[in-house]
Amino acid sequence: MDKEKGTIAVSLVEEAVRCVERCGVDPAPMLEEAGISPQLLAAPQARVSSAQYGALWSAIGRGLDDEFFGQDAHPMRSGSFIAMCQAALTARNGAQAIARTTGFMRLVLDELTAHVEATSERVRLVYRLREGAPGKEMFAYATHFILVYGVVCWLVGRRIPVRAARFACTEPAAGHEYRSMFCDDLRFGERESYVELEPAFMELPVIQTPNSLKTFLRNAPASFIVKYRNPDSLGARVRRALRAHPIAEWPGADALAAELRIAEATMRRRLKREGETYQSIKDALRRDMAIAALQSGTHTIADIAVAVGFAEPSAFHRAFRKWTGARPTDYRPAERDGARTVVTKP
Repeated sequence: MDKEKGTIAVSLVEEAVRCVERCGVDPAPMLEEAGISPQLLAAPQARVSSAQYGALWSAIGRGLDDEFFGQDAHPMRSGSFIAMCQAALTARNGAQAIARTTGFMRLVLDELTAHVEATSERVRLVYRLREGAPGKEMFAYATHFILVYGVVCWLVGRRIPVRAARFACTEPAAGHEYRSMFCDDLRFGERESYVELEPAFMELPVIQTPNSLKTFLRNAPASFIVKYRNPDSLGARVRRALRAHPIAEWPGADALAAELRIAEATMRRRLKREGETYQSIKDALRRDMAIAALQSGTHTIADIAVAVGFAEPSAFHRAFRKWTGARPTDYRPAERDGARTVVTKP
């Protein structure tokens, strides 16, 4: 079975769906196109694959003819993201790339803007609202950031470290998910909104070409949410270490801590500060691998249960419901001709 490619909290799906509903449009066809079962929206712990979220992102952009999901008074018409990528592609380095992407977004949107404040020690994307504009939720700031940051990371060929993020909005239900997206030092309810980046990328050359742009656009921009997640947290290091072992050989907490060259007590304390435990990380990896396998449609549920470390399918069903609040069958893709995929029943 392929390694998991990362999943996204259903709370982010719900935020996207609310944007559609506020525009007076029925989101059901968009969810169906993305292969997201309506039952998952009723399960707060549920996850969707990055491919599903990407498909939903694209479906909403087309359905609303607004790639900013109706979160600004002026729509970001379909094709705007491609135009932004093409404009930024001719930049010489990271400094020009971030100037062009933020400048493009200022031309497109009326209410939410981002300005680059750069010194030799730091680079900040500072967000401002037009005078008289309504306050924005975190999903609007995140959508803007994903579009700009993802393009610039791709152009210079690496993830740009995020030092800190501050937002004036209240913390959303998906606060933990946003910390994975930005960084651990993320705060809400602040006087100003900004994201602070390591400045070294400003001097990096743009390495992409028109030919590589074609491949990039197949999965962007929604793929950014998983691809450019914060890799520097201890939780991310633990996940990378576990992926290097077969599930049946996953070490205990003491052995894993020794592998990372830190004390077990230190590992537990730092993971707790990040809102995780060693067991929660192991469960999340199994969950994401199971979701990816279920959606591939090429494995029976019994085979998936064994692959993620369960001797009995019934134990896997119980664990999966605990992890996601949904059944494994809720993640099975429906065939395009309308027939249901045949799966092993619980």
